[in-house]
Amino acid sequence: MMKTRIEHDLLGDREVPADAYWGVHTLRAVENFPISGRTVGEIPELVRALAAIKQAAALANADLGLLSPERRDAIVAACEEIRAGKLHDQFVVDQIQGGAGTSTNMNANEVIANRALEIMGHQKGQYQILHPNEHVNMSQSTNDVYPTALRLAAWKGLQKLIGALASLRGAFEDKAGEFREILKMGRTQLQEAVPMTLGQEFNAFAITIGEDELRLAEAAALVCEINLGATAIGTGITAHPDYAERVRARLAEITVIPVITAPDLVEATSDTGAFVQVSGVTKRVAVKLSKICNDLRLLSSGPRAGFNEINLPAKQAGSSIMPGKVNPVIPEVVNQICFEVIGNDMTITMAAEGGQLQLNAFEPVIAYSLFRSVDHLVAGCATLRDNCVTGITANREVLKETVRRSIGIVTALNPYIGYENATRIAKVALESGRGVLELVREEQLLDEATLADILRPENMIAPRLVPLQQ
Repeated sequence: MMKTRIEHDLLGDREVPADAYWGVHTLRAVENFPISGRTVGEIPELVRALAAIKQAAALANADLGLLSPERRDAIVAACEEIRAGKLHDQFVVDQIQGGAGTSTNMNANEVIANRALEIMGHQKGQYQILHPNEHVNMSQSTNDVYPTALRLAAWKGLQKLIGALASLRGAFEDKAGEFREILKMGRTQLQEAVPMTLGQEFNAFAITIGEDELRLAEAAALVCEINLGATAIGTGITAHPDYAERVRARLAEITVIPVITAPDLVEATSDTGAFVQVSGVTKRVAVKLSKICNDLRLLSSGPRAGFNEINLPAKQAGSSIMPGKVNPVIPEVVNQICFEVIGNDMTITMAAEGGQLQLNAFEPVIAYSLFRSVDHLVAGCATLRDNCVTGITANREVLKETVRRSIGIVTALNPYIGYENATRIAKVALESGRGVLELVREEQLLDEATLADILRPENMIAPRLVPLQQ
């Protein structure tokens, strides 16, 4: 038979497993919110953020003479263990929960209190010695702890995403260099346009990713503004007058994140705009990554009846019925991640809008959606880089022949033979199936030397001063 201990809350007594570090508040939350099947403990950065906040609070309260050195040291030691990765399995409440994150905060308070009691040489549940609310949660409220924890965890996640994007950008840059001299036809609206190099195409992928790295860094700066010290609604009730600044300084020391206290804590406690901004930037990343994946799938389509300009690495058999079929599975999975992120952004938007008066009660679903978006994008960037981009090869002969056969090549001749001639040549080529260059030579519109000069790759892919026609 399982050993238990009795714990008490507002609603009465409950049996809690004797070996559990969580307590009665956590128990009721587990019973109340069987929603996603994903626990808070499955978000390591959030658990570490909660522990960092509790550690900073204990140090600040001790600095201000409100917490004894013995209790401070025990709480700090417990928090250090959690920040090092221990006891994450004790954070058992569902990520999606009612109560504006109170269940998560109490889960943290109980785990830290019970581990601190053990460190002090006492049994779990002996709250008369060290209490989850009175000591671990001193000078705090869920309403400043939980949003601050989300911001710290979001900042960490964004740093990982920036790094993942930078690595993916580097892979595209490498391919841009490898393909820098390979001429191909550019396309607009899926129709042949003018020549470019495959290197230019891949360099454009790299640059657009680099832009998003900068936007993410800007968004990360927004989540550094915290409301710790606000307590319930921003007035700072129950906290020492010097607590807000003291706990901010301690938190900055512990996390090495440049946190700043919001200038108006009442406003900051109800404001989830930073999460909307961060989510919007992750959506931007998703939209652009999905577009890149669309392009990769198009460029590799075929192999015989499609573009067939590039080869994506073959990663698995593509069909249960069609022998030899290989599908672009890596871009496809990244596409799906991007679709999810775009949907998550709508969830975050509505949750932020749904807040009322001095508090937004819907931050748990904001956290659930945002952390999934960031984590999945990080994983998507890694698999796109490792399992796709680094192994892409060019079908040089196909690209060369496409340029030769393309009607779009006439655009390069336009400044030399005139728009009317160019239009007529293009029409004849389209209707007859003959090549543009063949027709130009037949009509002797340009001599071979001029034609050769025009068709030099370096003259086809950049602005060029054309002599005025007499």
